[in-house]
Amino acid sequence: MYPALVIHPYSNETQTLWNRGEFRVQLNQPENTRPLGFCDGSDSDVLELQERAESEGAAEFRIEKKPLKSGREIWTLRGED
Repeated sequence: MYPALVIHPYSNETQTLWNRGEFRVQLNQPENTRPLGFCDGSDSDVLELQERAESEGAAEFRIEKKPLKSGREIWTLRGED
């Protein structure tokens, strides 16, 4: 797949890979109907998401994880200024 990236931004290609079960986690933002991206749910994914939130000025960052019956997860990313 994409070895240089940890978080894979949304595109038609990454959506197709998600639909085929290639990614373990879909990343969502509240109030947004389209996913932000996809990842494997590793510790390095969480670290990258935290670093991105801090670089964008979020004072608080949390991830709400919703497990799916398939074993995959939907993560909703929440940040406070």
